[in-house]
Amino acid sequence: MTKKRTQTAMEALEAASRDAKNQQYVLRLYVTGLTPRSQEAIRNVTAICEENLAGRFDLQVIDIYQNPVLAKGEQIIATPTLIKKLPLPLRKIIGNMADKDKVLVGLDLRSK
Repeated sequence: MTKKRTQTAMEALEAASRDAKNQQYVLRLYVTGLTPRSQEAIRNVTAICEENLAGRFDLQVIDIYQNPVLAKGEQIIATPTLIKKLPLPLRKIIGNMADKDKVLVGLDLRSK
């Protein structure tokens, strides 16, 4: 019975892993204008997504100067901020997004 339970657990883990590789990511990157720091964050996040989530991501770039209501609703206190809306759980990553490992961990694409 223990062997059967272990085998069932392994099958469930493998199925979850396959499902995770097919999940669509919904991301929002909050920036302040077209400053060099904002442009760097946009480049870094776009490159990370294209490399690790090819064809499976929707990235919205939101300028808080032009959409302050969205920033207030998401409780953005610093920029750039990347929010992973889907798949759950929701995650917020703050900073210039230059630390690729930090971003991958925040997106649940790499373990800590």
